[in-house]
Amino acid sequence: MRRTGARVLREIFLPLGRMAVFVAGAGALFSALMCVLAFLCRGSGADKVLLDTQGVNIVTYTINNLPQVLIDGVTLGFVYAAIALGYTMVYGVLEFINFAHSEIFAVGAFTGVEFLIGMDKLGVLKAAGPMGSYLYLTMALVVAMTAAGGLAVLVERTAYRPLRNSPKLVPLISAIGVSFALQDIIRMVESLTTGQFYRVFPTFGNFDTRLPLFSLPTGGQDLTLVAIQVKSVVVIGAAVLMLVGLNYIVNATKIGKAIRSVAQDRTTAALMGVSVNAVISFTFLLGGALGGAAGLLYALKFTRIDPYVGFIPGIKAFTAAVLGGIGNLTGALLGGIVLGMLESFAGAYLGTYTRGAFGSEYKDIIAFLVLIVFIIFRPSGLLGEQVSQKA
Repeated sequence: MRRTGARVLREIFLPLGRMAVFVAGAGALFSALMCVLAFLCRGSGADKVLLDTQGVNIVTYTINNLPQVLIDGVTLGFVYAAIALGYTMVYGVLEFINFAHSEIFAVGAFTGVEFLIGMDKLGVLKAAGPMGSYLYLTMALVVAMTAAGGLAVLVERTAYRPLRNSPKLVPLISAIGVSFALQDIIRMVESLTTGQFYRVFPTFGNFDTRLPLFSLPTGGQDLTLVAIQVKSVVVIGAAVLMLVGLNYIVNATKIGKAIRSVAQDRTTAALMGVSVNAVISFTFLLGGALGGAAGLLYALKFTRIDPYVGFIPGIKAFTAAVLGGIGNLTGALLGGIVLGMLESFAGAYLGTYTRGAFGSEYKDIIAFLVLIVFIIFRPSGLLGEQVSQKA
């Protein structure tokens, strides 16, 4: 009993420690790089523009914005990590990229938002107090996870399982087809039920409130220098809970042992009495549920969604999975945090450092350039291992 309790604590606190190390390490690395770049750019055209327009040099500007940029990067990184886990779990078991995962993410976003919109029309959201708003958001998360997880299992059973023993290109094409089909199904359902192709996350509770983290006394009123929105705290907290829960399920439970055995050798696992089909379905259920929850958290953070909302976050989450080492749960977490930080720093500083030549819209290009570099020089990712092909 004591050994079991120690193992449970280890599987809870070990991923928390890894998250803290990854966030601190990535934040320190990107902050140091930006500070070095700022010192190198002193006296440049961008420095003179900042002095003329804002009265600060480029070094001061960079340092003053670092805390807020780090907060935004961590928030975005955990969203990408939650989506990336769906990709990496399926790949770890089947060595197959589920490109329909981005649309499962979108289904989770739409079902959760539609649930909240329905509650808003009933008038219960505005009548709910602070605790009530969190309760309804939790209920929406459960709805989104249930819908997305169930859809992922259905997709696996109908579109992937019959092709499991086919050449790897065949299920990949099937996944792309499922992705396009789900996009059009979302459009059709929204058109028939609401007549709109986009939905807006309803305003309720205190999710848009900004919590001051660092203020500077200025006499009559404190000047807030660094703040974080309540919804960003919710996104980070929910993502951390999901990541810890998934790590516990995979590494400390019987079904987790079955998942790891199927990932290592399906034939041997079947001979040992493991139901391979049931384990694979459960893997899709877990990955889909995480994707659905990430979809609703994304909607909470960015407010507006449409039938194509899963495409860009899905591609970036796949990038995060490859960056960290696809098939590796810890790698997906690290890749998500690194990609979120990179995107946040590029969005905040790229336009300033290039004097407007390259705006924040180019942050996506930088993210994918990093992916190309890693594929060329380290295709196994940051935490991936080079393995030989099985005979």
